[in-house]
Amino acid sequence: MIQEAETHEFQAEVGRLLEIVAHSLYSERRVFLRELVSNASDACDKLRFLAAQDEKLAAGGADFAVDLAVDKDAGTLTISDNGIGMDRKDLISHLGTIARSGTAAFVKAIEESKRKDMSAIGQFGVGFYSAFMVADKVTVTSRKAGADAAWRWESDGKGKYEVAPAARATRGTDIALHLKADAKEFLEEATLEDIVKRYADHIALPIRLAGRTLNRASAPWTRAKADVTDEQHKEFYRHVAHAFDEPWTAIHWRAEGKIEYSALLYVPGTRTHDLFHPDRKHGTKLYVRRVFVNDAPDGLLPRYLRFLRGVVDSEDLPLNVSREMLQNNPVLTLIRQGVTARVLSELEKKAKDPADYAKFWENFGEAMKEGIFEDAANGKRVLGLARFRSTAHPDGWVSLADYVSRMKPGQEAIHYIAGDDPKTIAKSPHLEGFVKKGVEVLLLSDPVDEFWIAQTDEFEGKKFKSVTRGGADLDKIAGETRADEAPAEAADPAADAGALIALFRLALGDQVKDVRASQRLAESAVCLVADDSDLDIHLERMLRQHKQFAGMSRRILEINPAHATIKALIAALAKGGDDTAVQARLSEAALLLYDQARIVEGDKLDDPSAFARRLARALAEGFSG
Repeated sequence: MIQEAETHEFQAEVGRLLEIVAHSLYSERRVFLRELVSNASDACDKLRFLAAQDEKLAAGGADFAVDLAVDKDAGTLTISDNGIGMDRKDLISHLGTIARSGTAAFVKAIEESKRKDMSAIGQFGVGFYSAFMVADKVTVTSRKAGADAAWRWESDGKGKYEVAPAARATRGTDIALHLKADAKEFLEEATLEDIVKRYADHIALPIRLAGRTLNRASAPWTRAKADVTDEQHKEFYRHVAHAFDEPWTAIHWRAEGKIEYSALLYVPGTRTHDLFHPDRKHGTKLYVRRVFVNDAPDGLLPRYLRFLRGVVDSEDLPLNVSREMLQNNPVLTLIRQGVTARVLSELEKKAKDPADYAKFWENFGEAMKEGIFEDAANGKRVLGLARFRSTAHPDGWVSLADYVSRMKPGQEAIHYIAGDDPKTIAKSPHLEGFVKKGVEVLLLSDPVDEFWIAQTDEFEGKKFKSVTRGGADLDKIAGETRADEAPAEAADPAADAGALIALFRLALGDQVKDVRASQRLAESAVCLVADDSDLDIHLERMLRQHKQFAGMSRRILEINPAHATIKALIAALAKGGDDTAVQARLSEAALLLYDQARIVEGDKLDDPSAFARRLARALAEGFSG
């Protein structure tokens, strides 16, 4: 029984997406050929890998190649490969579902972009659809390795596609482009040869046209470093990373000695959208003696370097190495150690140019910080490469070495504050005393910060200390004297606050761990701090949000005796301390200031209505005199 053709509709956003691809996604139409040839190369690489485990899949020959064929009478350009091929399910899954990693998000990103160079395209798997820039119909005929049947996929790119049985004598895929009237230049052999030499010269298998091989078909990682041009690096990066941006840097070397391998790795120029996806794998391919073996094998790179793209080619692994063998292979462990050390060395060199290095850190710094606590052997090197916002440089980046070099006389710790947003935490009252004394404080706003800092003792002998935890110890640090600053008061305001502190302790009871005068406050009346033995305030909040911490730790309420509000309360207590009505009003003030401190910390009040009533009464009493 002959199976009839089936017509399917693309997912909802595809019409808009194909319109964008065809008209405004690429600035250069010629790259469609690069995309299709790159996909063909990947199909051959995939079959090489699978055939190493099942030789039957390579039946029909293992001489892989991509062939271009022109039919000027029919107006078609066909790109053929003898790789893994696709069956009916694959055609529907891979070609019928566009931008599987999120079409709606992709379309939105494009439409919101004022620039149309869309470096993110390769992240969404839509390179195949660049064919519709030059073709008004695309026909894909494919036979999967090991299968007897072939299938045809056809679409005009306007919302529907058709899948039907077809005929193909051998495994592989033919992509026939029915070229538009304004795309006939791609039927000329000279044009095709020029495109291949420019965009696909690096692909390590022959690309043939009319019996001639158009590219060098030599793997760039096997060449001497000096023999690979910047343009070739750019095109190989785009091929291996399936990306459309330019690499920030290329790391190219050959290791010789105990083990031998070649590596060509790239740091992308833009941040990948799935950098923190739970299933995210690194983007480095493993080759053995120039034969593709595995795509992103576990153990080849540490997780924090998952943003790297490129190739590692081993001379010492067996060609038929399996995934299971790779997981515990001592050679792979040595390669991992060597590659990691080399990448960190290159980053240390690049860090000498702060402006350029800042581009890298803004893209991948958050992932890099994972290496501080995950990589026992290299954690200190990664910490040295880390960059941070600080109160001294809120819009720039500082290294820990720079921070330590600027520490004040008497300063014993590297001070930091953690939160969700650097601009918000830069306004925290906890910073006031430090800013007044000119003490720099690191602004940590990445979720990973709380975890690496909890497992990192020190940097160059200096401990890390949160400004929201424990005592501030600012009296030990030499401060700055400004010409416009008023001389310090002779009397110590904290000396007069003892009675008010005692009353606040009674009023707040078990809601707080203690009440004390503050060294860290300069402009605010109160703040909450964690005891030395308790979790940092921000870390506890994060753990609560993820259901990993129940309840709420009691905090220490610090009051600023030099603040006008606290001074007024001290005066009121001194004047009418024996009056129960005055004591009641001061107790109300204690509760009001405690809730105010919680609001500043971003905490949810236990009884917002009670806070509103207290605030209303305080305002009424204040205006009534």
